[in-house]
Amino acid sequence: MKLDLIWIIYKSNSHSAREEAIQCSNYLKSLGINITSAESGLEVNPFPSLLQKANQLPSLAIILGGDGTTLGAARHLSIHKIPILSFNVGGNLGFLTHDRQLLRHESLWEKLEKDQFAIQRRMMLQGNLEVKSKNQHKKKEEDLFWALNDIYFRSYKDEISPTCSLELEIDGEAVDIYKGDGLIVSTPTGSTAYAMGTGGPILHPGVEAIVVSPICPMSLSSRPIVVPAGSTLKIKPIGNKSGRVKIWQDGVGRSLIHEGERCLIQKARHHALMILLEQSSSYYRTLTQKLHWAGSLVNTSAEKSNTRCLLK
Repeated sequence: MKLDLIWIIYKSNSHSAREEAIQCSNYLKSLGINITSAESGLEVNPFPSLLQKANQLPSLAIILGGDGTTLGAARHLSIHKIPILSFNVGGNLGFLTHDRQLLRHESLWEKLEKDQFAIQRRMMLQGNLEVKSKNQHKKKEEDLFWALNDIYFRSYKDEISPTCSLELEIDGEAVDIYKGDGLIVSTPTGSTAYAMGTGGPILHPGVEAIVVSPICPMSLSSRPIVVPAGSTLKIKPIGNKSGRVKIWQDGVGRSLIHEGERCLIQKARHHALMILLEQSSSYYRTLTQKLHWAGSLVNTSAEKSNTRCLLK
């Protein structure tokens, strides 16, 4: 990988992320690498400006934050095939990030230049609102959006009732009407996020499929289902003309959907390109560490992983 230009995206409102970004930027500049730094968060979105003003796209984007910062970067950068290398600086669980201590290894940048790393392609979802006009639905191109974790539907915050009714159609076939707090459509990456909290299955990121999970359904027969990645899902609110349902992407509010409209969800054509700094990164070890499974096994797995780390 030729490191001509690197974007450093760091978590907003995080002193540690900002300080790490400054140190990383200064070091890379000393190596003759061009650097562009920007903060990112719920109230700060640097990507439209960065992409609009860029004379060239970066060799990679370094993300300093948690999973939320990484998800935000993936939504904007993946369509441009920009690889993402993320480090947990000021984040929480860090399912998608490396330990920040790896930034201290002087060999890191040499390994990147020599292509001594792996790239994991993570499936993403594409959503698009459709409005009904003259008895047929038409796509609203300006409402095309992507998600690495999930797209979910919940009643708008100021509605009198927190529940909503959503009709699900898969590949042209009506499947069910879910009445409850909402509905989650997730990727394998998102299966360990909100969908897991609803009792959904955990999918290995190498398994490309879509998980549909109801949120607190009123019917005990409503259960999460897993459908092929090539499926086309259509979700629409029903039963309340004045009710409003909000669409969320990766935990960030997207738009409102009303009766008569529907949301089309498919596997995105592009993938999130995640750089891995281990020759054989273990997804199962990540689960045991982040979800605190089988504590006695975590240390054993961690010791074995030291021999596989490329930065040793």
